[in-house]
Amino acid sequence: MQTESIGWIGTGVMGQAMCRHLMDAGYRLKVYNRSREKAEGLLARGALWHDSPSAVAAASAIVFTMVGFPHDVAEVVMGADGVLAGMKPGGILVDMTTSSPALAQKIFTEAVQRGISVLDAPVSGGDVGAREATLSIMVGGRADTFKTLLPFFQLLGKTISHMGSAGAGQHTKMSNQILIAGTMIGVVESLLYAERTGLNPGALIDVIGKGAAGSWSINNLGRRIAQNDFSPGFYIKHFVKDMGIALEEARRMNLSLPGLALAQQFYIAAQAMGLENLGTQGLYKVVKKLNSGEP
Repeated sequence: MQTESIGWIGTGVMGQAMCRHLMDAGYRLKVYNRSREKAEGLLARGALWHDSPSAVAAASAIVFTMVGFPHDVAEVVMGADGVLAGMKPGGILVDMTTSSPALAQKIFTEAVQRGISVLDAPVSGGDVGAREATLSIMVGGRADTFKTLLPFFQLLGKTISHMGSAGAGQHTKMSNQILIAGTMIGVVESLLYAERTGLNPGALIDVIGKGAAGSWSINNLGRRIAQNDFSPGFYIKHFVKDMGIALEEARRMNLSLPGLALAQQFYIAAQAMGLENLGTQGLYKVVKKLNSGEP
């Protein structure tokens, strides 16, 4: 692909870091974000601003999207001024948003009719993974399209897997989020217990993070909790969205996931407490309040 033919839509916490990796590899990206100020750092590095998703797509052979919610994906991709409206036949769309598998399949079907290839490629690894290019990338779509995009994915992540047809990337990410949801309850309850007993949380993580209880969540987000750092690597509001998608897909399959439903209720409580813009480790504040005796 030519260096001037890559577009990126969505320059938030994750997208901005991922976009920088492509630029560092020599690609001069065309960018769009709903709030232009969030793209200023990329523009200062040489990215080219375009005023709409369709304008980015019209100027690009490949367009990556990394936005917030399924309704954002639908608008950015399928709207009147969206990617599919501007992209020429032969182009490739890669949606890296965590979104609905059903929406991924719908986008794939419409894109194919326009001669456009599509991959759904959500990621895991949070802000750290985005900054350090160590993300796990879970891809759904045609195998030949995946092969074409693999060199780009290798600039963004370390674990890159083609999981199947359209929507398979999103289903894989839902499985990932289901596991994280239950793990995060264990992380915050473990650290709250340790706090009540007077243990040093950092020293605790040094021990249990290397044993059978070790996980990415305790070793990364647990340390943020220990440092009273609740800044978002991944927003609570986006995690609530992901759990909702997973539960909806489970209902469609007549599948009961009571652990996920419980975790979702804790995170909905976090939203009710005004914590939706904290990182997912903000669940600690919810559980701590539940145990404070305060009304």
